[in-house]
Amino acid sequence: MWTAVQGAFTLGNFAFGFVLAYAVLRMLRPLLGEASYDRRLWYKVVLAGFFVKELISSSVRVATEVITPGYHMRAGILAVPLSVRSDLGITLFANFISLTPGTLSLDVSEDREYLYIHAMYIDQGEEEDVLHLKRTLERRIILALGAESTEAPPPPGSDAASAS
Repeated sequence: MWTAVQGAFTLGNFAFGFVLAYAVLRMLRPLLGEASYDRRLWYKVVLAGFFVKELISSSVRVATEVITPGYHMRAGILAVPLSVRSDLGITLFANFISLTPGTLSLDVSEDREYLYIHAMYIDQGEEEDVLHLKRTLERRIILALGAESTEAPPPPGSDAASAS
């Protein structure tokens, strides 16, 4: 709304309007009650920062592997048990993994319990690498999406699915 009122649709004007609207929401918190919007916004910023950090570090690692002689990687396929259950959460988790150099999401199991990943570097052992993914990336996705990310969608054809 800020950009429409100002009549200037620039990135700076949009960013200023966003910050202004966020400040107004913070000031109205006593009247509106506690909301998880700002907390989840912070978790989304943290998730984006974490992804950029992982993207840079893995890019450097893969580039180093390419330009140095020899073979320093130990590749393998990991089965990561999923705590995230929503379609959006699983999609984010799989895509963040695939966008990071050196890893590729292969498939989600039929029962949506596991995500299969090919990794160029199995550093600490399969179990430790799976725990590392769950503690870092998956945990941040769950925090960013909120509680609805851990609830499984209703099966197709159920009453809950047809009601929505």
